[in-house]
Amino acid sequence: MLNKLMGIVPNASEHGLAVEHMLEMCHWFMLTLFVGWGTFFLVSVYRFRASKHPKADYRGVQSHASTHAEFAVILIEATLLLGFAVPLWGKRVVDVPDQGEAMRVRAIGEQYAWNFHYAGPDGVFGRQNASFVTPSNPLGLDPDDEAGKDDVVSKNELHVINQRPVVLEITSKDVIHAVSIPHMRIAQDAIPGTKVPMWFRPIKLGKYEIVCAQLCGAGHYAMRSHIFVEKQEEFDAFQKELNSMQHPAPAPTPSK
Repeated sequence: MLNKLMGIVPNASEHGLAVEHMLEMCHWFMLTLFVGWGTFFLVSVYRFRASKHPKADYRGVQSHASTHAEFAVILIEATLLLGFAVPLWGKRVVDVPDQGEAMRVRAIGEQYAWNFHYAGPDGVFGRQNASFVTPSNPLGLDPDDEAGKDDVVSKNELHVINQRPVVLEITSKDVIHAVSIPHMRIAQDAIPGTKVPMWFRPIKLGKYEIVCAQLCGAGHYAMRSHIFVEKQEEFDAFQKELNSMQHPAPAPTPSK
């Protein structure tokens, strides 16, 4: 309930429920602290006002109540960190889906767009080299590599299959960017020269927003794209259409 009041978008991933649970507790804890310390401040201002205590008392507070309150706050924060945040992070790092089960997509950021690279039916990414980069080949795929003959690249559209784990391999062509998919409860920096994996399992069909979460230049505000969570047949149709556009069949040789 409190998460909705805070404006958090609906969850669409399997692990998002655990993230929401932790956020809900953090928000209630912060609200309790706000009300508690705010009340203490107002009571103190009224109780120790100058008209009632014209002469300052330099002995200070003699009770240990504040010490106990501060210890309780530290204990609750440690519980949230060690009992929820660290195990959740550990599960995300350790329980990476098997290569054969997961759908692998490379997410490459640039000013100011996202390129999503699919390995094609063979499941093998083609070789890349900066020397092959052209307007029609933005990722520098080697045209002579057989493994890359069925690779396809979509601009600002990430298509995934519902209920199937997705591993995004994230990097950048120029400056630091960040893939942020609020509905999937995931975010990861895209750093030039590195390839960082990030995974999730979508559980709801639909179209969701992807934004860049790192200030990357004057056009940062416009660097947004979308993720489409689809059924298997819809994804197959998308990949087939993209393949026919980027790898058209050679024209038949005219007969003499």
